Amino acid sequence: MNRLLCLLAAGLYLCLQGHVNAEGRLSLSFIQDAVRTARATVDEAYEYSRKESVGRCHLITEDDLEVIAAMGKDTRRGAANTPFTRWLPAEYQDKITQPKGWSKGRKINRNRLPLVREVSNQILRSANEDVESDPLYTHLVTIFGQWTDHDLTFTPHSPVIRSFSNGIDCEKTCERSEPCFPIQIPKSDSKSEKCMPFFRSAAGCGSANTGHLFGGRTVRQQMNSLTAFIDVGQVYGSDETKARFLRNLTADDGLLKVNTEHSDNGRELLPFANMSANMCATRAHMTGNSSVEEVPCFLAGDERSNENIALTTLHTLMLREHNRLARALSALNPHWNGETIYQEARKIMGAFFQVITFRDYLFHIVGPDFIARQLSTYPGYDENVDPSIANVFATAAYRFAHLMVQPFMFRLNENYEEHRDFPSPLLHRAFFAPWRIIFEGGLDPILRGLVGRRAKLNTQEHMMPDELRDKLFKFSSELALDLGALNMQRGRDHGLAGYNKWRGFCGLSKPKNRAELAEVMNNTVLADKLMDLYGTVENIDVWLGGVAEPFVNGGRVGPLFACLIATQFQRIRQGDRMWWENDGVFTDAQRRSLRDTSLARIICDNTGITDVPTRPFQYRPRGTGYNQCKDIPAFDLSPWKDNKSSSGSRESEAKRSPVVAAPMHKEVKVAFSVRLGNNFPEAGKPIPFHEEIYNGQKSYNIETGIFTCKEPGVYEFQFHCMIYQNAGNVDLMHNGKLVLHSFTTRQSGYITASGNVYIKLKQGDEVFLLANYGGNGLTSDSFFSGHLLFTE
Repeated sequence: MNRLLCLLAAGLYLCLQGHVNAEGRLSLSFIQDAVRTARATVDEAYEYSRKESVGRCHLITEDDLEVIAAMGKDTRRGAANTPFTRWLPAEYQDKITQPKGWSKGRKINRNRLPLVREVSNQILRSANEDVESDPLYTHLVTIFGQWTDHDLTFTPHSPVIRSFSNGIDCEKTCERSEPCFPIQIPKSDSKSEKCMPFFRSAAGCGSANTGHLFGGRTVRQQMNSLTAFIDVGQVYGSDETKARFLRNLTADDGLLKVNTEHSDNGRELLPFANMSANMCATRAHMTGNSSVEEVPCFLAGDERSNENIALTTLHTLMLREHNRLARALSALNPHWNGETIYQEARKIMGAFFQVITFRDYLFHIVGPDFIARQLSTYPGYDENVDPSIANVFATAAYRFAHLMVQPFMFRLNENYEEHRDFPSPLLHRAFFAPWRIIFEGGLDPILRGLVGRRAKLNTQEHMMPDELRDKLFKFSSELALDLGALNMQRGRDHGLAGYNKWRGFCGLSKPKNRAELAEVMNNTVLADKLMDLYGTVENIDVWLGGVAEPFVNGGRVGPLFACLIATQFQRIRQGDRMWWENDGVFTDAQRRSLRDTSLARIICDNTGITDVPTRPFQYRPRGTGYNQCKDIPAFDLSPWKDNKSSSGSRESEAKRSPVVAAPMHKEVKVAFSVRLGNNFPEAGKPIPFHEEIYNGQKSYNIETGIFTCKEPGVYEFQFHCMIYQNAGNVDLMHNGKLVLHSFTTRQSGYITASGNVYIKLKQGDEVFLLANYGGNGLTSDSFFSGHLLFTE
């Protein structure tokens, strides 16, 4: 319902803007007509929602129940597609939506804000050869930070890529005009361009300029597309529709889809994504050979899985681990059906990363003092704790690891030496390059590089190498970007308060002048540079101030970010009712097994690597602290043995997970499940999905594209379509009437359109999907399914 209202509001707002641009003035009658139409639509939607809400508790799936259970009393807390929470009020130039620095020359706290690129040049710049390596921690610490971030936060950009005022593409303008907020490049800069493109994050529904449609303008908020829980959403997707799209539904075995064209020495790879504009087609450009074979991007639960080959490696490793667990659970409990196997493996995977993140990872980031203070013994679930991700955590504090990235992506041979056949590429040559995994040795050399080479050490003299400041996404975008400048611009875009206010939030001292700032930074030269740029401590961007601080004892962040990171993870754990240590989530025996899980064992179980560091986050030279895989204890799955039922068919055990205290629901009966296949639907006509995954009662007609109800009851319909165009949508129709308009998201070169809805059907009722435009660009993997939940 909230999505519908938000899309309606955005649509109305854009229509009004477009009319203003076209006509130069907006008549009162036009506004009144538009508002009356919008209100009528909203009233109809609310009426439908109220009718559909009757008995809705009976229509909830097991996944829904687990999410609701995790959220506690307030089902919005920590949910996907809700606004980031704010621990301090937003600070915008106009108090509502304009970022500080939007108006050139306007002073903030009596000083002009410096250009973020100028700050990057003066404070962050470091040549690749000047990088210092961390004496204690491996490069896996860096990439694992990115991995966990992609489980917790994803901020969608504005769905519109052109200026609202003049229609110019934000990629091609240096004008600041919503949603374009380009990064100005100083005249003295080595870059010849005048600016770097920057799209503002999408405003939360009913905030900023859409707020007046809901009763009055309100302060701009940003959305988090992911759940706030450590649930490995980057493997499974953040919603049920995406999760089903990633599953292998051609067999009842609980497995995830894998690549059908390539393998890694016989081991599984991620499936390919269907994209019209292949941003991963970088091989020819990087190698200088136009005749080489290009490959598409990989498909995973998170859209950023191809960002660099190390991140892609972790995604692939966890795909393999899920499938390994699923096969082991199936062997342990042959009577379990695929749904039970999938859900149990997924639940175990979530617990794995809750354990590893808190036991092994955070200790090295925030240090032992903050662990002891906030993150030691599990205090139990607290329904009054809001686990929602804070804007400052997503936009500033948890971007600390950008300063720990090495300028190379290391690849090592079996002896943990530089690989002769596949040498370590510079970082900018490892972005959006899945072909390096397919054609250059697979996962093993990259994983050895992660655990066998050291992370970059963030020092105040050498913060960010040129690979990230001057060459970011060089081969996949029109203009190489500056990650440091992007981070500061994003903080301004989100209205984050300045560095000093956040220190006050954490109970830290608030420096007022150069001398006091020099004391906090333990560096007079750095303090002078910051004051020369900003004029006042109050204006220092919180991300920059945070990463510039000296480390806390035993950690890799300063006191400000240690406070913010520890506070966020404390809330994530206490606010998650489904946390692995909470009573009733796992049995006592299962919790004992989970406590012994290790990242080293996961690497051994899913690769050809034979020896690994016992503690993969801690750097040890080869020969010390390494164990043979055969000596690392295997994960004990015996507590998942279902002793309550030693016989019985998979069908009779459907939807039952007897060894776990989890919500149950009635058996769901598949009505049909179909893929589009090789088909090009016509606009305005039902979409015929030609490939049958299941259609036992032949209720779905693959020629007409229409499902005809044969058994009255309540059905759940789901669809997930990818469209090779810059625009498109899909509607779900019931007896010719619109029931659901797809929720669409824009990626590079394609649109995803998905939806999920419950409908009470009578015998003979018809349900189908309709593409009003963009239908001829639908990919073959697009799917549509229906499940009978309850009969009358």
